[in-house]
Amino acid sequence: MAFKITVDLPACQGYANCLVEASALFDIDDDTNKAIILGDEHDDVLRGLAEAAKRGCPAHAIHLEDL
Repeated sequence: MAFKITVDLPACQGYANCLVEASALFDIDDDTNKAIILGDEHDDVLRGLAEAAKRGCPAHAIHLEDL
């Protein structure tokens, strides 16, 4: 099943744990030092990476939603 990733930007502190866990899904904006999501919708192949990034976020700023 496809899913969507969202980042609560006010909560994001730029720790970059998401990038470490899932570089295929996240990057860090150089200007804001906040997480950037790569792509709009993702399939189950990347779900494990997304879940690891969500668990690894100290700010709890990453959310996953099934589509």
